[in-house]
Amino acid sequence: MEKKLLNRIVVDQKIMVGKPIIKGTRVPVDMIVRQIAQGLKIKEILGDYPQLKEDDIKAALLYCAEIVEGESVFPLIK
Repeated sequence: MEKKLLNRIVVDQKIMVGKPIIKGTRVPVDMIVRQIAQGLKIKEILGDYPQLKEDDIKAALLYCAEIVEGESVFPLIK
């Protein structure tokens, strides 16, 4: 299921200068995640962007989770 969702995200240098977007749109992943963080509900986002589906929003959140999961954390030694 996660792989299927992640297939909705594409990175193409010719579209939005290579920012991750929802496939078939010019809607950037970071914009969707920012709107969720600001308190917008999924239905509100879908109302503003009728070309999106609920799975597109889930894909954006999953994409961000995958990016953060892959980050390395190096504690500072004091």
